[in-house]
Amino acid sequence: MGQAGCKGLYQSLFDYKTEKYVIAKNKKVGLLYRLLQVSILTYLVVWVFLLKKGYQDTDTSLQSSIITKVKGVTFTNTSELGERLWDVADYVIPPQGENVFFIITNLIVTPNQRQETCAESDSIPDALCYEDSDCPPGKPVMTGNGVRTGRCLRAENLTRGTCEIFAWCPVESRSRPEKPLLDKAEDFTIYIKNFIRFPKFNFFKTNVLDTKDRAYLKSCHFGPKNPYCPIFQLGSVVKWTGSNFQEIALQGGVIGIQIEWDCDLDRAPSECNPRYYFSRLDSRFPGSSVSSGYNFRFAKYYRDGAGVEFRTLMKAYGIRFDVMAGKFSIIPTVINVGSGVALMGVGSFLCDLVLIYLIKKSHFYRNKKFEEVRSGHPANGKANVEQLQNLQTVEA
Repeated sequence: MGQAGCKGLYQSLFDYKTEKYVIAKNKKVGLLYRLLQVSILTYLVVWVFLLKKGYQDTDTSLQSSIITKVKGVTFTNTSELGERLWDVADYVIPPQGENVFFIITNLIVTPNQRQETCAESDSIPDALCYEDSDCPPGKPVMTGNGVRTGRCLRAENLTRGTCEIFAWCPVESRSRPEKPLLDKAEDFTIYIKNFIRFPKFNFFKTNVLDTKDRAYLKSCHFGPKNPYCPIFQLGSVVKWTGSNFQEIALQGGVIGIQIEWDCDLDRAPSECNPRYYFSRLDSRFPGSSVSSGYNFRFAKYYRDGAGVEFRTLMKAYGIRFDVMAGKFSIIPTVINVGSGVALMGVGSFLCDLVLIYLIKKSHFYRNKKFEEVRSGHPANGKANVEQLQNLQTVEA
């Protein structure tokens, strides 16, 4: 870069740009500009303010509380448990009722487990062995049930066996029932009570009908005719997610229940109503994919007459429910007004592009819009005054 170039760059640091308004007498560009203005104003008035209530203030500190309760009984008769009646204390976890709860629909039961030595399950690859050296003592079986004792247990005439372990024996069965244990659970009912409060506006609401009839909650069921009945049938909830109850009861799953409150407090409180959305949250794949379903294990512990502890291990399959509550959010007026002003500027920018680049006389308007004035080189007389004035009219 030469000396002249460096001097020009240095001088450009002290340049100041000021707006110059050019009134272009061009009907096409003027019509385009007015159409853009009308479109933006229509969007602000009709969509933002009238339809979306953009003039309203909002309360972002929504306070919400959810109480859940499940009811229903069923009877089973299995070789592991015998005849048994199941009520809410048996199949609902946690029993006190929260916004996340689990309903057992299927079980793998391993009764009378005691801490002793036994053969590890042959379905675990890390437990397979050919000789005792394959079972180093004290080393846990990866994804297994206990620690190795140093012995390889093989049946007669077999070269391969499984490591002996110290664990809760007998180990859990790996086979899952082909039919859900609590297949009648679709008749169970779920009670979901939701309280909301907007502290900024001192507004309270609940999804339960305000009535003194104590029999109402014992006889009603949620539906289009009963939006303020918080009693949901389990089978219906599963159906609303697009799932089959027997399938989800067999291998488990996760269901989300969203309660949305869209409240316009300019209207009567009776028009502030909850909306429910039901969705299946766990991954569903065709066939028996390892990613499908939901399960966990728990045990019930006992002591025999000699004081030795034993337990019944249960691998529970079932439906986990996540209940969520929220409210509709509205953009404040000041943000919408600011957005409208910015959009007006976009309209002017688009018209300027058309005027100085796209029409036939663009070079003429470009020369009028951009003008360079150097200090120390003033023009003479009236021409200098016209050159520096802020408002200039140009006719095509």
